[in-house]
Amino acid sequence: MAASTARVKLRLLETSDLHMFVYDYDYYQDRQDNTVGLAKVSTLVRQARGQATNTLLFDNGDIIQGNPLGDYMALPGHLTRAGGHPMFRAMNLLGYDAATFGNHEFNYGLDFLKLALKSAKFPFVCANLETPDGKPFIAPSIVLVRDVVDEAGATHKLRIGVFGLVTPQIMVWDKARLEGHVTAPDIVEAAARIVPELRARCDLVVALCHSGISGTPRREGEENAALHLASVPGIDVIFTGHAHRVFPGPDYAHLDGVDTVRGTLGGIPAVMPGFWGSHLGIIDLVLNRHQDGSKPVRWTVDDFQVEARPIYRRQGRQALALVPDDAAILAAAAPEHAATLRWMEQPVGSTTVPINTYFSMIGNDAALSLVSAAQLWYAQPLLAGTPNAHLPLLSAASPFKAGGAGPDSFVDIPAGPLDMKDIANLYMFANTVCIVKVDGNQLHEWLERSCAIFNRIDPAIDTPQELTSARAPSYLFDTIAGLTYEIDLSQPERYDGEGQVIQPDAHRVHDVRYQGRPITGEESFLVVTNNYRADGGGAFPGTGGSHVVLQAPDLNRDVIVRYVMQAKQISPVAAPVWRFRPLARPVTLAFNGRAETAKYIGGRPDITRLGDAAGGFIRYGLRLG
Repeated sequence: MAASTARVKLRLLETSDLHMFVYDYDYYQDRQDNTVGLAKVSTLVRQARGQATNTLLFDNGDIIQGNPLGDYMALPGHLTRAGGHPMFRAMNLLGYDAATFGNHEFNYGLDFLKLALKSAKFPFVCANLETPDGKPFIAPSIVLVRDVVDEAGATHKLRIGVFGLVTPQIMVWDKARLEGHVTAPDIVEAAARIVPELRARCDLVVALCHSGISGTPRREGEENAALHLASVPGIDVIFTGHAHRVFPGPDYAHLDGVDTVRGTLGGIPAVMPGFWGSHLGIIDLVLNRHQDGSKPVRWTVDDFQVEARPIYRRQGRQALALVPDDAAILAAAAPEHAATLRWMEQPVGSTTVPINTYFSMIGNDAALSLVSAAQLWYAQPLLAGTPNAHLPLLSAASPFKAGGAGPDSFVDIPAGPLDMKDIANLYMFANTVCIVKVDGNQLHEWLERSCAIFNRIDPAIDTPQELTSARAPSYLFDTIAGLTYEIDLSQPERYDGEGQVIQPDAHRVHDVRYQGRPITGEESFLVVTNNYRADGGGAFPGTGGSHVVLQAPDLNRDVIVRYVMQAKQISPVAAPVWRFRPLARPVTLAFNGRAETAKYIGGRPDITRLGDAAGGFIRYGLRLG
């Protein structure tokens, strides 16, 4: 019998890192935001489906946490009174075929996650989330049997195997919530176990991988493993996310095995659709069906196209919507959206001075001073009467919103009344307070790790030099209140972005002092921080379970609220903690801001506006003598 073939075009769609952005709304600045929202992505989904005969839709995790709507739903009783989770109510309208977990799914605990999942009318899969006895916490994979129509109009049944993966760092970042309840084995090893069996039962295998793309050598338990996942035989498509970047695109152009134009990882089609609903991931496959006599039917991927389709475009400093909102999606979450807005308007106190993060990366600022003051105020009574009460208490804080997510991602609170919206803007993560014990050497290395965010500056160059690495998130730049120290930008980074020592002889941090005297390696200190950092998030020296001496029950954000409420009126100042060490010759350090930044540079002759920058930013320069 002659062999027969059929040709099928299959479109696979992905959302990832939605982080509770149902609405195109900035809760912190109380205004519409055209760069975010499932309501706009939904319009793209409907358009993409209208352009293709055969489509499936997946989500790649980080769904239920990330903005005040998520935090509001996690408050006691709110989910049960709501009659289902609003994000899943909205997603149900789009008819998702399957989803996996992101690391932030666990921020509110397993009980809340299980309750929220009851609202989802689509399956979740995760192959590397297990109970302590090695059993799956949830189905590792699923086989979706779908009728597809070929180019001749004939219908075929296609078996699509889908499995999920979550970054193993959940066991560090949410240790207090997960330890003893689940484990998260290595991504690549989990895939290698499940793919052969899944491949044998399916025509196509799709990986929902909540993990970023990294070109570092393979190592067990790594956070960003999507590229290494491509080495597992039998995978046809990789959906990736977690890193809040767009792929295909230029961000990963320097990595071997990555085609940033075609959109492949190790030759396998892959897509990463930004974050907060900024893009829809689209992978178009051309499948050929092969039938040769009595042999089993076989499908092959003969061609593909990959696209990350945006919901907006930048025109100067404006973000212009490319698609309208889907009214049905907005309606699905309307009651909880309105309730969140009322919650955010609750008065907390007032400030006599403006609080912003425009200059967090070039020196001390009032925003981090406020966070540290609140953390120290909260922690001191908890330590009273404990064996560590006599030790010096310091506070670590980092700027969460310093422009990393775009020109609108700065804190800018004017002098005057403060409400919940302002505090949530200042501290956007649902972290809890923790205290770690470190010695002087570990404290010094903590600061060195923090300085990995800065580029090396050459004093011989007269033109402006970029101060920070575009790939390093600002939440990895800790300042430690209670100390004073200098940062020498002429030195290379001692640590890389993964927290590994890459230049053992490099030292950027100098003259570290406590109460005016140099610290020694043998001294002990306590550092109040958050659970993410204390449990090892970011791989900072002096952190991890063995260093934790206190795990408090309260959110860092709630601590700031209580601090402001008891004071009624605050006047945070940019307390001196760190400064850049002067270089051999004056240089100009370039950093990003926006038009509003200019309001605060009066009296700072060392800061000048350099001009417009890509992505809607304005570029400023700090003259370092």
